[in-house]
Amino acid sequence: METDDFLSRMNAGEAAGPGTDLAHKMNELADEAIRLCMELNSRYTTPEERVEIMSRITDRRVPDSFRLFPPFTTDCGKNTVFGERVFINSGCRFQDQGGIRVGDDALIGHNVVLASLNHDLDPQHRATTIPRPIIIGNGVWIGANATVLAGVTIGDGAVVAAGAVVTRDVAPRTVVGGVPARVLRDLD
Repeated sequence: METDDFLSRMNAGEAAGPGTDLAHKMNELADEAIRLCMELNSRYTTPEERVEIMSRITDRRVPDSFRLFPPFTTDCGKNTVFGERVFINSGCRFQDQGGIRVGDDALIGHNVVLASLNHDLDPQHRATTIPRPIIIGNGVWIGANATVLAGVTIGDGAVVAAGAVVTRDVAPRTVVGGVPARVLRDLD
């Protein structure tokens, strides 16, 4: 299976059951992502080298304004898109098979987890993964140790407090926090 076909099917929300061609491609892309993340994380790299390695991880040009403090890991990489002037702090983990889109001027704090896959709730099908995209708007700030789950959109200018678990959409220009995250205040 070609990567473009895999991404198309994942972006359409097709579940990947064990032993399927989607699952095999997922494993293939994970091995490549592990190799590239090891290259990124195992030695000092300049900001320009990090942009170049992230461009190989995502298989698309990452803007020169992108900044990342390693370590960083992803288990696919090919379904992540970064806007301009994105900053990702150290220890972040992206599970992007379902798609991750990060808008311009987004700030992502230490140890943030973006998980765009979920598992089937039926124990007999628990190994099946279900992709749903994560969309992070322009000017979003996600605090340290937050987790954003599959299918969540975070609106422009929103803030996710440190340690929050975001299980549903966040309106633009709001602050959310807690487990599960709830609105703490509006920024308008």
